[in-house]
Amino acid sequence: MFDLPVQTKEEKKEYVRFRTALLREGFTMLQFSVYARHCASEEYADAARAAVRKHLPPEGQVRLVGVTDRQFAKMEVYFGENRHRTEDPPAQLMLF
Repeated sequence: MFDLPVQTKEEKKEYVRFRTALLREGFTMLQFSVYARHCASEEYADAARAAVRKHLPPEGQVRLVGVTDRQFAKMEVYFGENRHRTEDPPAQLMLF
């Protein structure tokens, strides 16, 4: 998950660059500023973390959180007051 400044033209450019890099690295958007990538092993998760570090923007906050498939399956998803079914969990998931 991340929170990046987008006040200036340059900050917006950095935001787009970072988001594009995440998508190229295999991340998908779960919701605004929250991206996930399936990692089948800890080695793959390490590689994904390294890829994120490689593309870090100069400003803003970025957090990486590892989540198991069991934890992902327990997530509750709401749209307004309505609860929706959670996506099927992969074997392992790394949230960003």
